[in-house]
Amino acid sequence: MQENHVSLTAIMTAYMRAYHAMNDTPKIFDDFLAFELIPEERRVLIEQGLASALQIPVPEAGLARSGQAADALRPFLQAMGLSHVLSRSRYAEDNLELAVQQGIGQYVILGAGLDTFAFRRPDLLRQLQVFEADHPATQAFKRDRLAELKWETPSHLHFVPVDFTKERLADALKRTAYDVQTKSFFSWLGVTMYLTRDEVFATLRSIAEIAPAGSAVIFDYFVPEEGAPHDKEMREELSKIGEPMKTALDPSTLAVELERVGLRLHENASSADIQERYFQNRTDGYQASCHVRFAWAVVT
Repeated sequence: MQENHVSLTAIMTAYMRAYHAMNDTPKIFDDFLAFELIPEERRVLIEQGLASALQIPVPEAGLARSGQAADALRPFLQAMGLSHVLSRSRYAEDNLELAVQQGIGQYVILGAGLDTFAFRRPDLLRQLQVFEADHPATQAFKRDRLAELKWETPSHLHFVPVDFTKERLADALKRTAYDVQTKSFFSWLGVTMYLTRDEVFATLRSIAEIAPAGSAVIFDYFVPEEGAPHDKEMREELSKIGEPMKTALDPSTLAVELERVGLRLHENASSADIQERYFQNRTDGYQASCHVRFAWAVVT
């Protein structure tokens, strides 16, 4: 992302989660707070751009809240990666719940963006210390919005400003209340593809260094597929807004690469796995992305 600018993809993915929460049944991932977290002027700009692309007017209530217009918007958001945004969040929080049952005491959200977990899941928050790590500009944007909404920051939530291209995660966490003796769960969603390969594995190595054995990290990663629908268009659009995709990983060699940085690959979910788990029997067109996988690794 551009220096000193809030991540536009962070805002857009929050809008996608909000759209799904307001318009789709059954829910894949119900982020019922996402819409509120996006400032009105940002929502207006997003919907003006979407309406222009769809060649339809913006209804007075907005695209996402206006029946017929919302229906017209669905396939467009799907082409932009809505299904992936929903399934990766569901995958992370499903596995977090299991980890909490097994004694995990800290949850670190890397590239947190406009994540709402700490406000949406008080049941789990009571059992966790939560650390949101993100670029300083994006984190400042979110904290300003929380102040505007007058949402009280829970005592179990800690903000960790960090630029992954300039600072090690371990060093950033050492400035906080993070406990290096407590097993932790890390989620790293929608980030690896925007970093260089060296930056990706440096962060994973940093997790292995600061978290005790048995801690876990879940991340999604890009797998280039020749001829994949919307792949070229998606890359071009991300480049235009200054957030180009930089890195793809090979699923066949990932286990070995993770071992080199102190992690054991526990699960490497393919698009077929994700399809079966989250999109079976849906009639709204949602399906797993063919060029993204989910990895679940454990600190050794």
